[in-house]
Amino acid sequence: MTFSIQNMASQAKQAANVVASLSTETKNRVLMTISANLQAHTTKILAANQLDMKAAKENGLSESMVDRLLLTEERIIDIAKAVEHIASLPDPVGLVTKTSRLPNGLNVSKQRIPLGVIAMIYESRPNVTVDAASLCFKAGNAVVLRGGKEALHSNLALADSIHQALEQFDIPLHAISLVPDPDREIMNELLTLNEEIDLLIPRGGENLIRHVSQNSRIPVIQHYKGVCHLYVDQFGDLTKALNILINGKTQRPGVCNALETLLVHKDVVKQFLPVVAATFAEKKVRVHACEQAIEYFDNADLATDLDYDAEYLALEIAIKVVDSYDEAVSHIQRFSSGHTEVIITQDISLANQFIRQINSAVVMVNASSRFSDGGELGLGAEIGISTSKLHAYGPMGLESLTTEKFVVLGDGHTRV
Repeated sequence: MTFSIQNMASQAKQAANVVASLSTETKNRVLMTISANLQAHTTKILAANQLDMKAAKENGLSESMVDRLLLTEERIIDIAKAVEHIASLPDPVGLVTKTSRLPNGLNVSKQRIPLGVIAMIYESRPNVTVDAASLCFKAGNAVVLRGGKEALHSNLALADSIHQALEQFDIPLHAISLVPDPDREIMNELLTLNEEIDLLIPRGGENLIRHVSQNSRIPVIQHYKGVCHLYVDQFGDLTKALNILINGKTQRPGVCNALETLLVHKDVVKQFLPVVAATFAEKKVRVHACEQAIEYFDNADLATDLDYDAEYLALEIAIKVVDSYDEAVSHIQRFSSGHTEVIITQDISLANQFIRQINSAVVMVNASSRFSDGGELGLGAEIGISTSKLHAYGPMGLESLTTEKFVVLGDGHTRV
């Protein structure tokens, strides 16, 4: 039988009504069962992942993509624990966020409700299959998952564990659907199904996200790339700065909250950049440096605007010396992707000024950009990061997967 994405989306829309009516207790029991299934099926999931890993190496996938694709026993345990954590979070559905009594006696409140059907289009990361399924389900939504071909075997194995949990509780399997065919034409058809799907969230490379945004009839949560900046101010603690720089650039360079550009105030260049150069040489970080900074680095490339606009997703970074705080802010405002920006300073007034002037989704003072993550910011596992300012901005957790309706209570009121 030929696969039909139209049919899958239509069935997801029907299943969304079932999920929206589930009690918090039932949703949590389903999630805990999913977590248990993932751990019980670890051997099968790892075997499927090895098929994907073999193909990835044969096809020459980048190091960062391979890292995102890889599953291990430890990573499966972490994924399962994230599901349990989502189960422990407060249910946003039904939450009354605002209540007022009008002069005419009407009681007006706002109540959180599910969005309906959410479609996820993503690349490489099989953990997104579970994170997205769990978050959407807890928020009362159905979800259509379209992963990339590079993770197909892994995603199918994960989805099987999820579906076994749904079956156990007599919940329609289309509440959490996985597209079994990664053909691009099927994805393109998915982008047109605005009657069935309420929101589309792409996660992956910039080319994928731009393609989805430009061709979708469905509202899209956008996050093109993460060009995250670290500005070391003249009043910054250089020990803190070095630790935060190394953590942000080298801990996991292939993720969107890794640092891509370092800005250094001219007054601390002589103390700071030699230490940075020694550390980067040890960790094999490739450097693109401006004219003032390049003398401190062996084998560095002279930085251009293209380097400052790049999301490297690798052990690679652009470095620029700035004459002032204002120059640093201007540089960030010019090249920012709206993801995460960090300032290192002990000057509280300057830190507050940075917070006011920089309107990226996450702004940090003396903390690593690696904290720009839903789990680290207390949201539980995130479904993605939005760098568009409508509906949601920044890491998106459960609340971002709901909207609000007005509830009006009257007593025979009519409008004059």
